[in-house]
Amino acid sequence: MKIYTLKKSQVIPISLDKAWDFFTSPLNLAQITPPNMSFVVTSDQTTDTKVYAGMIITYKISPLLGIKMDWMTEITHVAEKDYFVDEQRFGPYALWHHQHHFKEVESGVLMNDILHYAIPYGPIGRLSNSIFVGNKVKQIFEFREKAIEQLFGVYR
Repeated sequence: MKIYTLKKSQVIPISLDKAWDFFTSPLNLAQITPPNMSFVVTSDQTTDTKVYAGMIITYKISPLLGIKMDWMTEITHVAEKDYFVDEQRFGPYALWHHQHHFKEVESGVLMNDILHYAIPYGPIGRLSNSIFVGNKVKQIFEFREKAIEQLFGVYR
């Protein structure tokens, strides 16, 4: 199985408290996900729900060609106002391990994402990653960066 890695960093001009509050609410993920993915949280969440270790979150997504899929992640690690990790338990990837790190800096919050993922189906999966999945994952994170800038402003 080939494991791919994507790393992204972004400085957000808000407080650590505000960043942590926003990014640890599962319902806010839809605001920073491309609309064409039709992302919907289907687990029982409220606007006050915050991630915790062991939390299961279910979604409906349309990652390719409008085909709806179920996706389930588990929050496996949480260190308050430092980082949290979500891992796919059921969904389109053979592996999905996404670390979200937060660090207070002079100009706001430095957010680092580290994503490790793998595509199923061996050589066919590797080919599909090189043709479109890898680019789709990058586009999702590029959209996310722009959406965060629209929500919270641009670091200058």
